[in-house]
Amino acid sequence: MARRKSKVQVLLTQPVEKLGEPGDVVEVAPGYARNYLLPKGLAVEPTPHNVERLRKIREQRLAELRSREEQARALKEKLEGAVLTFYRKVHDEEKLYSSVRPEEIVAQIEERFGVRLERDRVQLERPIETVGRHPVTLTLYKDITAEVTIEVLPEGESEPSSGAQASDPDSSPTEAT
Repeated sequence: MARRKSKVQVLLTQPVEKLGEPGDVVEVAPGYARNYLLPKGLAVEPTPHNVERLRKIREQRLAELRSREEQARALKEKLEGAVLTFYRKVHDEEKLYSSVRPEEIVAQIEERFGVRLERDRVQLERPIETVGRHPVTLTLYKDITAEVTIEVLPEGESEPSSGAQASDPDSSPTEAT
């Protein structure tokens, strides 16, 4: 029994992964159009009116994408080469009791730079579980990334400045149970 290889044309109204962007006229299988794209509002029939309406939407979307890319490039300039410092309790051989998690990295970026990132944008080669410097890649937008350094120091170790940590309220002598 031979299968028909007919295709139908649809006009995308939303971005569809591996298919196209709003305003694209694409050819798809009739069942895909009828059962998925059209009922979910991801596509419409490519009439002249719909084509013109979506041309305007496409222009707006392209302008928005260019704006996002510009913002990501500016953010890369701010973040590239930054050093984020974390203090942790350590035990034998400079190992940490608790690793530095992506949530903590994005929280410190938000605090220092005023920029909110999702935790899945932090690319760790492996968990940060030792004292020292660790390179971390932040995926900002598509192929735009920034390299930052995570510096982990033992808790209570003072910075090179004059002993300002002596009056630190977080360094109370409480026992861990």
